[in-house]
Amino acid sequence: MKHTDSQTITVQQRGATVSPEAKGRHYQRIIEQAKGLQPLRTAVVHPVDVVSLSGAVEAARARLIVPVLVGPEMKIRGAAEQAKLDLTPYELVPAEHSHAAAAQAAALARDRKVEALMKGSLHTDEFMAPILAEEKLRTERRMSHIFVIDTPLYPRPLFVTDAAINIYPSLSDKRDIVQNAIDLAHALGNPSPYVAILSAIETVTEKIRSTIDAAALCKMADRGQITGGIVDGPLAFDNAVSEEAAATKSIVSPVAGRADVFVVPDIEAGNMLAKQLEYLGGADVAGVVIGARVPIILTSRADKSLVRLGSCAIALLWARYRVRTV
Repeated sequence: MKHTDSQTITVQQRGATVSPEAKGRHYQRIIEQAKGLQPLRTAVVHPVDVVSLSGAVEAARARLIVPVLVGPEMKIRGAAEQAKLDLTPYELVPAEHSHAAAAQAAALARDRKVEALMKGSLHTDEFMAPILAEEKLRTERRMSHIFVIDTPLYPRPLFVTDAAINIYPSLSDKRDIVQNAIDLAHALGNPSPYVAILSAIETVTEKIRSTIDAAALCKMADRGQITGGIVDGPLAFDNAVSEEAAATKSIVSPVAGRADVFVVPDIEAGNMLAKQLEYLGGADVAGVVIGARVPIILTSRADKSLVRLGSCAIALLWARYRVRTV
């Protein structure tokens, strides 16, 4: 990154220069898409700090969610007082501590009293545990997390999956991960996303399991076991995003250089990829878990305001899309 003065930052990569105005343009478009939709009644779990509570209130003001604040009442009100927020318009469901708040929110979703779940100030595994344990929140599809990444150097959002839920997914898990990502791309307005199954190399070898999985996933797509997208792999990341890199290696692929969805081999690779894009590539990283009966909004304490709004808008678009298509 090059600092041109105290107010302006430009991001440079392989000769490309992007102004700060380019940052966030994909999320702005997604938020604009969500305008006019009925906001999601959303259980916000343990919003006991200023960041998580302010994010929920800001999303409510943007008419993306109708927050139901679940957690210790005194702590929530203390965070509101610190942030100078009026909680009068919002329902508050008392819970003794973060673990109880997560369980109560999962029960609200199970009983269809909320349409979405949103992580507040607690660890992801604590937030997700009662959701994963609740049979009535499951579908025939495995739950998976999808980062929708807004980077100023790519012409469209990057969908990176799975970097938060499935640690070492099996082939059948990956089938669901791919289909979830394709379906989310449809909900966000892309009717035929290009899906790159990532590995370290572009050829199939028994020495690298992810290349074999990639080949199998492509055949699943050929046989109609995965639908709605154009799937290819194995592809290394450079070949997925750069036609020049693919041409240099003589890779002939409809996906090379134009991928929308990037399916990583495991959670470690996905987490590293997303954070590298965020901290070294000037990207913003929003995300959502799908595959459950309700969308699940995973936020981070480090998330900026636009990222939190983007995650809520993605969840809203997904929820309303499912109503139309299921």
